[in-house]
Amino acid sequence: MHLLSVNTGPPRRVDYTDAPSGTTGIGKHPVHTPVRVTAPGAPGVGASGVGASGVGDDAVCDLRYHGGDDRAVYAFAREDLDAWERDLGCTLPHGAFGENLTTAGIDLREVLVGERWRIGDEVVLEATGGRIPCRTFAGWVAEQGWAPEKGWLRRFTLSGSPGVMFRVLTPGTLRAGDEVRVLHRPAHPVTVASLFRAVTTERKRLPEVLAAAEWMEREQREIAEKYTAKYGTAT
Repeated sequence: MHLLSVNTGPPRRVDYTDAPSGTTGIGKHPVHTPVRVTAPGAPGVGASGVGASGVGDDAVCDLRYHGGDDRAVYAFAREDLDAWERDLGCTLPHGAFGENLTTAGIDLREVLVGERWRIGDEVVLEATGGRIPCRTFAGWVAEQGWAPEKGWLRRFTLSGSPGVMFRVLTPGTLRAGDEVRVLHRPAHPVTVASLFRAVTTERKRLPEVLAAAEWMEREQREIAEKYTAKYGTAT
């Protein structure tokens, strides 16, 4: 289990985002030098000064749904990019889906919410949930010519492989080739994939995922809490 690449991107103005800034940082590319990773703080307080990413020199532009401590770093598996290449009939480079980390040898669907990774010699990350696809993602995919914008969000959602968002527990430096080691798996069954399905296509499962509430990123936790408060725990 290791990193194939660490990816960052600058802010860019586009017409397919509804971010208040009118910009997006989804266009990320591999960095060939060591990259500093830190906890960015609350959304809007980016360590790099260009957004709320935990990854140095990376832009996060829509602070309503991205960035901050519990969405500091986003990982996507090379194996999933390869599957999308076959499905879409195109070439998807590392960073194609806006991920900061392109991984190899890890089934990210089975990562537990709250699972901790050590990457390289210093960095410790903790999984908080999966990526909920948005209009900007659909516009980006269409702009690259990979798939039509219409229908992309549903298509990505039904794939069930959203990648993993992390908070930074121990800062440090990352680079391509760094080994990934699992340090801890919490004692609950909630995987990133099962949480993703609960907040998107299987809402009746939302009470179940609250077993991982203390580790979940803020938006998905709020969705589960509001649903459970309204409908109770019966499924």
